[in-house]
Amino acid sequence: MNYEYFIAKRIIASKAYKSSISAPIIKIGIAAIAIGIVVMMIAIATGIGLQQKIRDKVVAFNGHVTIANYDSNNSQESIVPISKKQEFYPEFKSVAGITHIQAVATKLGLIRTENDFEVAVYKGVGMDYDWKYFEAFLVQGRKPSFEKKWSEEVLISQYLANRLGFKLGDSFQMVFVNSDPEKAPNYVKCHIVGVYSSGFQDLDKQYLIGNLRHIQRLNKWDEDDIGNFEVFIDDYSELEKKGIEIYKNTPSELNTQTVSDKYYSIFEWIKIFDTNIYGIIGIMILIAGINMITALLVLILERTQMIGILKALGSHNWSIRKLFIYNAYYLIILGLFWGNSIGLGLLFAQKYFKLFPLDPSVYYVTEAPVFINVGYIVALNFGTMAICLLMLLVPSYIITKISPVKAIRFE
Repeated sequence: MNYEYFIAKRIIASKAYKSSISAPIIKIGIAAIAIGIVVMMIAIATGIGLQQKIRDKVVAFNGHVTIANYDSNNSQESIVPISKKQEFYPEFKSVAGITHIQAVATKLGLIRTENDFEVAVYKGVGMDYDWKYFEAFLVQGRKPSFEKKWSEEVLISQYLANRLGFKLGDSFQMVFVNSDPEKAPNYVKCHIVGVYSSGFQDLDKQYLIGNLRHIQRLNKWDEDDIGNFEVFIDDYSELEKKGIEIYKNTPSELNTQTVSDKYYSIFEWIKIFDTNIYGIIGIMILIAGINMITALLVLILERTQMIGILKALGSHNWSIRKLFIYNAYYLIILGLFWGNSIGLGLLFAQKYFKLFPLDPSVYYVTEAPVFINVGYIVALNFGTMAICLLMLLVPSYIITKISPVKAIRFE
């Protein structure tokens, strides 16, 4: 039998242990571990959750990679068309990991009502458009159908609908500047069949989605002319790699741009979350470790006489150190249990009941999103346990300096 474990177990189970002078300090040590796990779990879950949520919303409006003409156009409007007759369209077979490619075009226009107006981007899409993201954003109605050649159906954002007083089923005219300045502006009639809200206000207030054929008509393009291609990949972690591969497999007159380059400031901002997460984890583990060191030193001080007796009976230093490390290990397990129970409870409550709202004008989401994954929870628990136990090896070294004779006389 492992006698160190046996003695540690007896000490933990004893009533004297629970009512000793060290009991409050032990409880503080357990609480420190529990609070540390709760804070670290929330930091990771909300940090990664927020990153993914913001990233997915930007991708919904842009795709992971955009393929367009080389030009100096930095506006939201497609100026120089490209042909849909490309080797990589409608299936990008030369690059692995691409899930979808779609042809789109955009044009800046003015939504006009009797009492108000608003500048917006008309995004023209076709039958190949993947509505997966916007179906998740849909708050009213349905997605537009473009089976009719000149379908006037559009999907408008909740922001624009509220701003202009529109409701589901309303129709309005959108005004576009004519390419010939001497001619009157062009008009497109729009019929609202769906209202979406991504929570990303900077994009919601810009885009409405309609029929690509209207932009082709306004720009006097051929039926195969479009503004750009949007490419979607299956693994965001390979975005830069896939961006380079896509660039190498497109004609020389076409340029590619990843979503992280197009919206550089947003993606640089969400990268800061990683630094915050690492900082919180480091601070919480340090605090938990210091509290456990304090608890262990108090336990050693309280059981000085026992240490002296064990040494007098022939126990070597490492054996006695193991006894106290087993004791501390129990406290760490107890702290981890309560920390995981409280932490997971809060995360699931937020996931299903949306307890903590956020300002979408600042965070681009309406509530704090959470990412719950068994992998990081297990890694967090084992990492915390391992680091705390390693930190306890140093204070346990004080046992080697205790003299058996003085320890037995210690009061």
